[in-house]
Amino acid sequence: MDGRRLGVVTDGGFNTGLTVRLDADCPTEDLRIGDFVVVEGESNRYFSMISDMQLHVSDPRVLASPPHDAPPLVAQALAGTTTYATVEVKPMLMLDLRPDLGEATRPQRVRTIPMHFAALHRATEMDFATVFGKEGDRNFAIGTPVSMNIPVRLRLDRFVERSNGIFGQSGTGKSFLARLLLCGIITSGAAANLIFDMHSEYAFDKQTEDGRWVRGLRELLGSRVLVYSVDAKAAARRNVDVTLTVGLNQIEAEDIMLLADELDLTATTAATAGLLGDRYGGNWLRQLLAMSSDDLAEFCQSSGAHPEATKALQRKLRDVQRRAYLKEDVPFSPIDEMVTSLGRGRSIILEFGRHDSPLDYMLVANIVTRRIRTLYRRKMERFEETRAEGATPPQLMITLEEAHKFLNPSAARQTIFGTIAREMRKYNVTLMVIDQRPSGIDAEVRSQLGTRITGLLTEERDIDAVLTGVGSRSFLRGSLASLDTCQQVLLMGHAVPMPVMVRTRPYDEQFYQDIRGSDQAKERPDVCITDIWAE
Repeated sequence: MDGRRLGVVTDGGFNTGLTVRLDADCPTEDLRIGDFVVVEGESNRYFSMISDMQLHVSDPRVLASPPHDAPPLVAQALAGTTTYATVEVKPMLMLDLRPDLGEATRPQRVRTIPMHFAALHRATEMDFATVFGKEGDRNFAIGTPVSMNIPVRLRLDRFVERSNGIFGQSGTGKSFLARLLLCGIITSGAAANLIFDMHSEYAFDKQTEDGRWVRGLRELLGSRVLVYSVDAKAAARRNVDVTLTVGLNQIEAEDIMLLADELDLTATTAATAGLLGDRYGGNWLRQLLAMSSDDLAEFCQSSGAHPEATKALQRKLRDVQRRAYLKEDVPFSPIDEMVTSLGRGRSIILEFGRHDSPLDYMLVANIVTRRIRTLYRRKMERFEETRAEGATPPQLMITLEEAHKFLNPSAARQTIFGTIAREMRKYNVTLMVIDQRPSGIDAEVRSQLGTRITGLLTEERDIDAVLTGVGSRSFLRGSLASLDTCQQVLLMGHAVPMPVMVRTRPYDEQFYQDIRGSDQAKERPDVCITDIWAE
């Protein structure tokens, strides 16, 4: 990549971007929307992206009688004089070139624009390293620009310190992209991960739609990844570390409100669970399931609950009770042991096996995460009291598929995941949400997503949802529209200095070798954090 000149600035504005007239020897077909380019000003170097291309003529008579069958030499003679092309360029960052500021100056937000005739150049490998960082220091190569072969690196420490989103319609490669990121995060030690694996895609080898077999995280990362399962039969067949059971005593009234749609409960029926919780506390569900008709009538009369709604709730929850992973009474110790492993830097994949319905997924994920939130919050509050060195819990990232089920406008205010997205960053807990319908996620939650990695979206409301709160929306909208259906994403937000279109690296044998050969893997010392829940 030689950084050759493409053209010069002829027009523009700070808000609208720059218009660059391309040189006669620079055809538009060599450029793409979203390309990373550099404008050389007198005092600053502007790292920019191409947002649009247009064709122009200086003499309208050429359009009145186009030279259809003219020899190529005619078109070459007209190029650059009678016919020419322009590109719209949006500066994203600027680097001060004045020598008195020293060579260590880093790119800053754009606060000015260059003058007329500033030269536009292709970005070089050095430009990419200046903006996106060099190899190492938790910089993870997520892919390359669409039309170049230079690594684009993501700052993993910045990625995990805020909640994030991976979006794209079905078939755009969201799960493979999540695997890439999880491998990078785990091997670099940037965070421990709790992965709710609804369809058993992450832990072990998986066959893709084209018939290839790809490695799971357990095979790649070994003992740094533990596998839990709520399906005892699947656990017996696979190399699963722990079979997790859930107790009726662990289900709270808020969990039932979350499942109202899945259980086809009316608002009145769901609210009845709250009345039962107020009356019986943590024993409310067992009490409800054991009630006779007379007991139900007495409860409704004394509490004001609707009789038919209470009967409907009992009937629906008896169906739920038949789940094989649900037991009468289960201590929280298996989940607490899970938190201990996370505190030692290990990552955990929780598989659902045969129990992969939305109801199972939402119920178990909410219970487990609520307990983790309680323990992490208690640990951080204790640290703030004692200020003991090393007493903070490690950074934890929770990976959540089908995120709109937990974070839609009605559920986000009730579920623990909505609380994590809004408040838990200060307790070292963040989310990585994966979804094909970002418009289904509550707007307040979307506003908390630090980094957004977006594949192709075709629904206008989904595109609007992804770009909510993002600058240069009209420009980025064009970049999203130009993505291919697979293995191309728009990367923007907290973990990258500027938006960039990326062709994600393949999840293949070369990637496996790179991960295994990484010398960045750092496990947290086996610091026992069982005192988190000690009374």
